[in-house]
Amino acid sequence: MFCREKLKERVLHRADLICDISDRQLLELIEEELQQMSEEGYLPLKYKYELLKEVYNSLRRLDILQDLLDDTSITEIMINGYQNVFVEIGGKLRRCHKKFSSEEKLYQVIQQIVAGANRIVNETNPIVDARLPDGSRVNVMLPPVSLNGAAMTIRKFAGEPMTMEWLREKGAFTHFTEQFLEILVKARYNIFISGGTGSGKTTLLNGMSNCIPKDERIITIEDSAELKLNGIENLVRLEMRNANIAGENQITIAQLIKAALRSRPDRIIVGEVRGEEALSMLNAIICTI
Repeated sequence: MFCREKLKERVLHRADLICDISDRQLLELIEEELQQMSEEGYLPLKYKYELLKEVYNSLRRLDILQDLLDDTSITEIMINGYQNVFVEIGGKLRRCHKKFSSEEKLYQVIQQIVAGANRIVNETNPIVDARLPDGSRVNVMLPPVSLNGAAMTIRKFAGEPMTMEWLREKGAFTHFTEQFLEILVKARYNIFISGGTGSGKTTLLNGMSNCIPKDERIITIEDSAELKLNGIENLVRLEMRNANIAGENQITIAQLIKAALRSRPDRIIVGEVRGEEALSMLNAIICTI
């Protein structure tokens, strides 16, 4: 940790002298400083590579989160304050040896993620849902509602296409169930998917969505966009918008459902309902029966 902070400090000192430093220039700068530190004291090659990656991720990417996000064996990342990081691998939770250098650094990473999703999180609005560019779902809770520091949970998005066949091969259900669900989807049944946290609701919805005929007009409505529909050209993806700092300009899922009904959809897929939007969805179903 000491070497990492020392290297980071030296790189930042030199980077301040360069305007608009590119990613490539930053990497070269880190390599130069690493070489200098190697001459001052022996650093194993593997350790030098780790330092290079960690410092670069800290300055330009998502710090310690980047390695965890790049690790395909990790399905979920849980952060309980800057010193407590847990991951889920193969359905089991385990403590991660990595931790943020400070609470301030964790806050910086949170703000970077939230701003990238066009969301705001602060003491006034301490709870927010967002997503990463790859579709991974992010939930953030800040003090005062989170008593032990900032808490963040990241549900990683699977890289493989989530088809019904893929789910069956993973043991989610039998071949008969796969065929039955596919028939229901193609017959345009109204389908509800429910279950506990982490039970695979969104994964199943993604799989079933890929059974939809490709020539239909589909509108998806979500709080944070996660659905991945492949091969559908006539697709409209809608996402709710939280209120601004003044508490204005919020766009709710209920409003999006009403707007979608006026857009000549063959199907409306609502990612998740928790409140009054459930009534709007039920009314939409009744109107189309």
